[in-house]
Amino acid sequence: MAGARFSQVNLVVHKMDETLGFYRRIGLEVPEAAVWRVGGHGHHAKAAVAGAVGLDFESRQLAHAYNQGFAAERGRVVIGVELESREAVDRLWEDLLNEGAQGLQPPFDAFWGARYAIVEDPDGNPVALSSPVDPAMRSAAPEL
Repeated sequence: MAGARFSQVNLVVHKMDETLGFYRRIGLEVPEAAVWRVGGHGHHAKAAVAGAVGLDFESRQLAHAYNQGFAAERGRVVIGVELESREAVDRLWEDLLNEGAQGLQPPFDAFWGARYAIVEDPDGNPVALSSPVDPAMRSAAPEL
């Protein structure tokens, strides 16, 4: 399809304020002015991200309003966040677990050359914490 461009990821969340707090904690900017609230509840928020792909957060109620077929209780996506260093991955992993986050994959040196870990956001979405790739840290890919 000529002209199509990947432009946005929308996360449908159960706990908007907790979810926004989590993404702010890991370093994404989600300005309070970018949160649409109705009746004291957040229903849409837009992260301030650099680049061509946007990250939006939406309540289940809003998702049902614009998608009559919406039925997902949890997504099947891993959200990736790149941190400034290998040490930053380890530090943030420890901090998030100490703050009550669920760890899914402890930090390790991934075969593609990054330091990599996975935690869950408050809605159970897996969030990958990754360092920049260091070619000197690459190793053989696992047998699949």
